[in-house]
Amino acid sequence: MVYVLGGWQSDFSVVWSRQGMDIADAFGQAIKEGLAATDLAADEVEAGHVGNFTAELFANQGLLGGFFGLVDPAFDGLPTSRHEAACASGSVAVLAATAEIEAGRYDLACVIGLEQMRNVAGTTAAQYLGAAAWTGHEFGDAQFVWPRAFSDLVEEYDRRYGLEYKHLMRIAEINFGNAKRNPHAQTRHYQFTPEHFSEDDDINPLIDGRIRKMDCGQVTDGTAVVFLASPRRAAQYARRRGIALDSIPRISGWGHRSTSICYAAKVAASANEPYVFPQVRGAVCDARDRAGIRDITQIDAAEVHDCFTATEYMAIDHLGLTAPGESWKAIEDGSIEMGGRLPINASGGLIGLGHPVGATGVRMLLDASKQVRGTAGNTQVEGARRVQTLNIGGSTTTTVSFIVEREAA
Repeated sequence: MVYVLGGWQSDFSVVWSRQGMDIADAFGQAIKEGLAATDLAADEVEAGHVGNFTAELFANQGLLGGFFGLVDPAFDGLPTSRHEAACASGSVAVLAATAEIEAGRYDLACVIGLEQMRNVAGTTAAQYLGAAAWTGHEFGDAQFVWPRAFSDLVEEYDRRYGLEYKHLMRIAEINFGNAKRNPHAQTRHYQFTPEHFSEDDDINPLIDGRIRKMDCGQVTDGTAVVFLASPRRAAQYARRRGIALDSIPRISGWGHRSTSICYAAKVAASANEPYVFPQVRGAVCDARDRAGIRDITQIDAAEVHDCFTATEYMAIDHLGLTAPGESWKAIEDGSIEMGGRLPINASGGLIGLGHPVGATGVRMLLDASKQVRGTAGNTQVEGARRVQTLNIGGSTTTTVSFIVEREAA
């Protein structure tokens, strides 16, 4: 079992280049703020892990583990590594850190996720992010790869089960609404009218296929950091802080699955399956099995990967909130809203909060830990004691899910 001592998240509305910051500056800020927020010293950290997708493209920078040595002299000699799994990079970094802790190599690890994405033109950013698709083999005629890919997912749901666009727009409306309560959200000051959540081609223009502007997650500069500890180290930390060990959130279950990078191959393979993405469903169930959870009724909230409204629509049934193809029912009856049966993306998600790719999995884990600790502020889900995350990379090529929980008060 691995404990989440705490962490820190940057303001996702900040454009680093406008502040005179580069990726190393943002890295250093996150580590320093995270240490301060958790009352930890640099010399207590025994391993460092970085989640990042495309720093070589956006920032012309690799070897990000070396940034630890720029932050504090105490990090000189710290074992570090970087992890890449497209949008699931942050979660894969967390998995690596937890594996080292569970193996007994280290007792306290720092995991940082970060991405700089707003320092280039939008078309260039889209090209860079397209590297998570099968380059040269799919979506070659698309100007924007990921809107095309997830438009195809909309088409697949419509073909198999039927899908109404109003349900996708309700997902967007909920997540933008949740983001207004989040002081870290990129869109917290955005203003919308009902027409924004419609098929109005002027206010909500088509991007590609059936994906419109309001279906899309944000292009974001951002960082998130968490500090993970073994039971022994967490107990020491609890004594030092004068708190009970069972008040510290812990990762009680995890699921990690990968499949072909080719979107069409994934969909073809699931043609006779109940779920469009069986490996996503598998990762969800693996995490629950490892946590000893019987079903979704034991989950109080979820942070899921809504890079587009279509991916949250997919997540709803793959989490088991509805039968396959019936996600619309949980949207119509309010199940996914604050106060509903399973609030989804109380943070605002990738659509409302923002999506700095390498930071997203770490940010999800941090928000889950805040929820179960009861420190999520205006985004708090009342009574949350167990939260599930669902983080995907590419067209669900890699999926990671965590169960984060604490003992009931």
